[in-house]
Amino acid sequence: MTEIIGVRFKNAGKTYFFSPGGQKLSPGDRVIVETARGIECGSVAIPNRLIDDGQIIAPLKGIIRRADEQDLQVVEENARKEKEAFKVCQQRIAARGLEMHLVDVEYTFDGNKILFYFTADGRVDFRELVKDLAGVFRTRIELRQIGVRDESKMLGGLGICGRPFCCSTFLGDFQPVSIKMAKEQNLSLNPTKISGTCGRLMCCLKYEQAAYEDLIRTTPKVGAAVVTSDGPGVVTEVALIQGLLKVQLEANPDAAPSVYPRESVKWGRDLARGRRGKGEKGERPADGRRN
Repeated sequence: MTEIIGVRFKNAGKTYFFSPGGQKLSPGDRVIVETARGIECGSVAIPNRLIDDGQIIAPLKGIIRRADEQDLQVVEENARKEKEAFKVCQQRIAARGLEMHLVDVEYTFDGNKILFYFTADGRVDFRELVKDLAGVFRTRIELRQIGVRDESKMLGGLGICGRPFCCSTFLGDFQPVSIKMAKEQNLSLNPTKISGTCGRLMCCLKYEQAAYEDLIRTTPKVGAAVVTSDGPGVVTEVALIQGLLKVQLEANPDAAPSVYPRESVKWGRDLARGRRGKGEKGERPADGRRN
């Protein structure tokens, strides 16, 4: 077991593990750490905790120090510089006629690198733009092309539910979402109803998927043969959440389907088990001999 803290560099960004170095830290504390991008200032998202060594990517780096007043002033100054850099970059993009949309600008804490995030429909040759920006800011410049989901995460906004985007408030990583989830949840396949502001499938389709998969495993499908308290029949309609089945009874095929709770019908293995219990011809009893 290893003691760690979790540090986040954005409000809804990914959480990274660091060694606390013997310090007791609380959520919200600001710390200075070394990352692959250089020296960064982040917020503690996970306080001191012991976790299995298998969850750690070695070597585990330690924090450099708690952020003091001077460090926080540097963060505020970098935020001001980012706004200026954003305007300059937009002007340079327009001057060169590049088909790209600038989304965000980030200064590293130590000021050794400026990252410009942008979206574009295709590949963009921004080599001359990098030279322009390097000449203005006299530091390392990095341009990163991001997708529309990352753009929504950075910019934020309100979803069709009326609440702030999940990705910009609490989702650390994007989860894979597929049209199969919408089908299994019996949602309208109209793209405007199951897509987020970013134009991709809504992240919230993932939230209830495990529950739907469990219900699907324990519920007979439409067309399945079942046995009810009124005799055998065939399922014609399923209400997964309510746990109700409409069954067309064999004894009365011309009548309207009857409604039964999912737990009250036998189907699949339960039905086969019942037949074996009755010693149906051709089935093997428990001792392995044929009837």
